Amino acid sequence: MKILAVADVESKKFYEYYSPGKLRDYDLILACGDLRVPYLEFLVTMARCPVLYVHGNHDERFSREPEGCECIDDRIFVYQGLRILGLGGSYRYRAGTYMYTEKQMRRRIRRLWWRLHRLKGFDILVTHAPARELGDMENISHRGFECFRDLLERYEPRLFVHGHVHRNYGQDIPQRSQYGKTLIVNAYEYCEIEI
Repeated sequence: MKILAVADVESKKFYEYYSPGKLRDYDLILACGDLRVPYLEFLVTMARCPVLYVHGNHDERFSREPEGCECIDDRIFVYQGLRILGLGGSYRYRAGTYMYTEKQMRRRIRRLWWRLHRLKGFDILVTHAPARELGDMENISHRGFECFRDLLERYEPRLFVHGHVHRNYGQDIPQRSQYGKTLIVNAYEYCEIEI
């Protein structure tokens, strides 16, 4: 399966410099937050596959949800046999619709326990924020969640895709890393993944 992951900034490659068929080879698009509604609607219109998204910390600016796309916040969405868990938002550093304390994020995960149990875990974790000490930063606005790391350790998903930490913030921000059995991808702008 060929996946396009996007987050935080609109890729000119898939928007301004789009040419017919450029999105044809993707089987799934995962949007990790802080993208404008018209961009997400463009992707789902031009692609021949679903666009699944979670909210970013700046998505309170949405006047409406993007048409044709599927919000997977606080859900496990099953697509072609892949169990995809979505948890949008970032660590709370100010008042905001999609900002959470560690305790609030843990509560969101606990609400999914029955579905996690019934489906025997998940294959892909899609979030906006990274996991603590796995691609996050020390400043509170880009801190990751410890409970995301707990999810990786407990369920060992194949893939963890997030945004929020822009790769242009520094030279040492990797696009891909490995944590146990899980491939971690920072989807800032875009990243192509084959699983």
